[in-house]
Amino acid sequence: MLRWVWRQLTSMRTALQLLLLLAVAAVPGSLFPQRRANPAVVTQYLKDNPDTGPWLDRLQMFDVFSSVWFSAIYLLLFTSLVGCVLPRTKAHLKALRSAPPRTPRRFARLPHHGTIVLSDGGSGTSAPDPTAAIKDAAAILRKLRYRVDIRDAGTDTPSVGAERGFMKEAGNLLFHTALIGVLVSVAIGGMFGYRGQKLIIEGEGFTNALIGYDSFSPGTNFNPDTLTPFALTLDDFDARFNRDEQSTYGQPLDFTARMTVQESPDQPAGDRVLKVNSPIGIGGTNVYLVGNGYAPVVEVRDGEGNIAFSGPVPSQPTDSAYTSTIVIKAPDAQPDQLGFVGFFLPTAVINSEGLAFGSDPDPFNPRLNLNSYYGDLGLDDGTPRSVYQLDTTNLTQLNGRDLNAGGIVLEPGQTYELPDGRGSITFQDLKRFVALDITYDPGKIGALIFSTLALTGLILSLITARRRVWIKASATPEGMTTLEYGLLARGEDPGLRNETTKLEQALSSRWGITPSSDEQKKLASSPDTPPHP
Repeated sequence: MLRWVWRQLTSMRTALQLLLLLAVAAVPGSLFPQRRANPAVVTQYLKDNPDTGPWLDRLQMFDVFSSVWFSAIYLLLFTSLVGCVLPRTKAHLKALRSAPPRTPRRFARLPHHGTIVLSDGGSGTSAPDPTAAIKDAAAILRKLRYRVDIRDAGTDTPSVGAERGFMKEAGNLLFHTALIGVLVSVAIGGMFGYRGQKLIIEGEGFTNALIGYDSFSPGTNFNPDTLTPFALTLDDFDARFNRDEQSTYGQPLDFTARMTVQESPDQPAGDRVLKVNSPIGIGGTNVYLVGNGYAPVVEVRDGEGNIAFSGPVPSQPTDSAYTSTIVIKAPDAQPDQLGFVGFFLPTAVINSEGLAFGSDPDPFNPRLNLNSYYGDLGLDDGTPRSVYQLDTTNLTQLNGRDLNAGGIVLEPGQTYELPDGRGSITFQDLKRFVALDITYDPGKIGALIFSTLALTGLILSLITARRRVWIKASATPEGMTTLEYGLLARGEDPGLRNETTKLEQALSSRWGITPSSDEQKKLASSPDTPPHP
């Protein structure tokens, strides 16, 4: 039973089925949020789906690529490929060293065969003897890139066996071996790699340490000591939008982040440019530009006149005009904590109803529209809180369009005094920020190399044909020599007929005769085959 199970597992059919099953098993990873990529989204999904969410979590739908069932398929595919490739490689190496198969007795059973008669042709020269004819035929087959083996030389019926197309099986083995390499490379990347996200505001920096990331997804065997000790600073960010064509006016054309990068503590810092799809490589770690936006610089003073908060606050763009939501929290304000929520408009336009909306992504007329609250922000009870959301459950609203005080509207340089002497807020300046995706994948180069080898092996296996040729010579009582030949393909080979024509032409040209074999007659009678010259 164990031997039968092993044979079934290591068959090529099973390997292909497991490969297809692995692709199908990866589909839930794109349908459901993954905990490693974004734990907050998974938490929100479970909150929004209290009935189905827990069951999906039990089935590991939020951890697909590290689940038990996905890993089982992965390991079975790896075992199947290894068990399939090793015996086939051994058999292929043995076939390379062995002689072509023995010469058939009856060439008429082969799908393509024919006969050529060699005579003196009235020239006064005798026809070549069978041994000499076979040696000449072997030379012709070598020119056609066949591996030849002459049999029974010096007898009355010598023959030659020839074979070519070993690159087909070699390409097949290369494809499956490279597929194993891809699996190993991906596994190495998943075990020892990592991926993190970081938001950097103009003038600020980042050091590659765990504490510096906004979110971080390590591999299963990740070691913090393997982090490349680099540091970078965002000096300037430039966004260029279309201003020429009316139909695409305001569409982004280019994003450029100019950064100062220090690859290690003992190396000097240098200037680098980061663009979309043009990452910065630092010691095997790649830094990608994945987002950008505006960060208004605000100062919040509490009711006692002290600075409770001061600095840039990143906003979240919601449309192509960079209309952005923004949340400002001042937990150090006295006597009550202060919170602000609203939106930022790079270019504010007021409609006929008095409502503001964004009309352009460039900051031609920046404006902050805010509502203010006071009370307990909920930051001291140990519950994780998003910096992009304000929980107003335990807060009292101070400003808003529906209140007598109205909403807060600020332009750069303006200050608004909060009602009831609660403090003030000032819109001081405007900066830009970039969102970075920092990845380290030690298996990436290996995956690229093995993928290229797999494609090369697949091409070789598709364009190469495995063919065998036999030629047998015999003498006739009239002093002539007869050459019988036959061709056989391994598998379907629509080009075998053309190969037969090419072989007979080469043999006929060698002795200067006109082909008249059964094969030529069959080819000539075919309506889609041109007549032989």
